[in-house]
Amino acid sequence: MKRKFVYAFVTAVITVMSASSMAMSAFAEGDAAASASNPQAAAGGGLMGFLLPLILMFVLLYFMAIRPQKKREQEAKEMQNSLQVGDEVITSGGIVGMVFRIGDDTVVIETGGERHKLRIKKWAIAENVTATERAREAQAKAKTKLAAAGVIEEGEKKSKKEKKSEDSET
Repeated sequence: MKRKFVYAFVTAVITVMSASSMAMSAFAEGDAAASASNPQAAAGGGLMGFLLPLILMFVLLYFMAIRPQKKREQEAKEMQNSLQVGDEVITSGGIVGMVFRIGDDTVVIETGGERHKLRIKKWAIAENVTATERAREAQAKAKTKLAAAGVIEEGEKKSKKEKKSEDSET
């Protein structure tokens, strides 16, 4: 759903930019008689009409592609640096194992029933399953606490309203 919106948005922006570029060039052609007497003004308008859509496309590319990619890379680097012994990890190659030892730029993981040990680079770790599970548990606990607090508050509000309505009736 989010990708469809992004693609529709990008298509709309490109369409608007090309339409504005055509409108600017049509306007420039309409002013051809006026620009014949002043060639520098015509060159400046044409350059601006060319650079504006180009700059807009680069800005759009930065916010749609480059910035989110940098954010994902930063999150992956933080995850790889926060590994702890005993965490269950998945490598980019699909190997699942438990962290046995952590070095400067390598990690030793245990895999399989025979406890094979593999030494891999930190950059090859794609996911920390243990940290993900901890985060989900923390969110679930926070939601249950908030839900419980909300139920209590709603019950108190209802009882206060009922008391007021009973007092007004008598």
